[in-house]
Amino acid sequence: MASLENKAAAEADLVYRLEDKPPFFNSLVSAITHLLAIFVPMVTPALIVGNVLQLPVEMTAYLVSMSMVASGIGTFLQVNRFGIVGSGMLSIQSVNFSFVGVMISLGLSMKEGGLDEHTMISTLLGVSFAGAFLVCASAWALPYLKRVITPTVSGVVVLLIGLSLIDVGITDFGGGFHTKNTPEFGSLQNIGLASFVLIIVLLFNCMRNPFLRMSGIAVGLIAGYLAALVMGMVDFSPLQNAPLFTIPTPFKYGFAFDWAAFWVAGVIYLLSVFEAVGDLTATAMVSAQPYEGEEFQKRLRGGVLADGLVSVIATALGSLPLTTFAQNNGVIQMTGVASRHVGKFIAAILVLCGLFPIIGRAFTTIPHPVLGGAMVLMFGLIAIAGVRIIMTHGITRREAVIAATSVGIGLGVAFEPEVFKLLPEVFRNAIAAGGITAVVLNLILPHDKHDKTVYLAE
Repeated sequence: MASLENKAAAEADLVYRLEDKPPFFNSLVSAITHLLAIFVPMVTPALIVGNVLQLPVEMTAYLVSMSMVASGIGTFLQVNRFGIVGSGMLSIQSVNFSFVGVMISLGLSMKEGGLDEHTMISTLLGVSFAGAFLVCASAWALPYLKRVITPTVSGVVVLLIGLSLIDVGITDFGGGFHTKNTPEFGSLQNIGLASFVLIIVLLFNCMRNPFLRMSGIAVGLIAGYLAALVMGMVDFSPLQNAPLFTIPTPFKYGFAFDWAAFWVAGVIYLLSVFEAVGDLTATAMVSAQPYEGEEFQKRLRGGVLADGLVSVIATALGSLPLTTFAQNNGVIQMTGVASRHVGKFIAAILVLCGLFPIIGRAFTTIPHPVLGGAMVLMFGLIAIAGVRIIMTHGITRREAVIAATSVGIGLGVAFEPEVFKLLPEVFRNAIAAGGITAVVLNLILPHDKHDKTVYLAE
């Protein structure tokens, strides 16, 4: 009864329902609104990975371009629902932020091992390509995975992802990794510019209008970029001699594989399945669709399967892995447009943007402090999201022990990765070490039915 009432309430708030076809102009405006919510988070992961690993400009620009192309292809698959593939809802695909810290950690280890940029990227994308098939397989194993990967396990991993990325954000805040050990790092100019961006983002985040709140990071980056222009901090050299058109090339940098890196990526992939399940459930709710029963399970399975296939396509083309994006559920609620046909407009715009390399290269000209000012808040929010997931259904003494031990191991590895030098390399990655610890403890620690120590979520 409650679900029927919620569905009726959602339907009453919708201007265009799932199968409605809005007029062209309305569809275009709705598509642009959705793009504002995902565009910055979609291209930022490639920029961060490229900057930290100090990749050549053309390589970073290609990663950005392919992020847009892959997101467009993925969105098209999701909204159209080809057979068993796709949710058939307005589910937007974008780059999975969970992989940023893992890519950076693995990439830095490979660089220390003497690998050149091409071999490093081909290995990172190769293990991501192979790992994406785990998501495809998990689409049929969702009931079993829920018993192993609980909210506590998922929350611990998300928390560790956020905490590990804060180091990247604060380094960009001070000027970027390339300025470390130079007078430029932490200069008043860099700190001032980054603080200006952070203040803009915070101001917009405090506004009551949902659209303005969602646009806060984009506005902050634009304001910071304009300020950097005035201060003479923008380098336009990456835009010189840019080709007119980018041709997506499968395995452009070759294909390489590393088992240790694969296990790290595999852990993150399996945990991202539950992020996708949560996002798809929320999309069904705000779209006035059933979020339980056989029809919903088909949508869920199709959405997760599409997630995996899209990541296969994305990593083959040269993008980081993709997943469904939660931000767009807020856009559906704000605009009342749940029509999946709007997704076709979004997909077309993304692919077109990705095919013109000048767009990807333009993003590489954003100064590091501008990115850092926005990323410090964004990565902090990822960590807080992990805490909220842990507290979803309250937390008993058992769950508290699992979370505390896993976070302790994960952060300990982040501070001293050599402590597990005698173990497989997967244990020298903070996120993987913490996640594996959480899974193992969740399987072996007994449940105490008499434990009354329960802290409820707000």
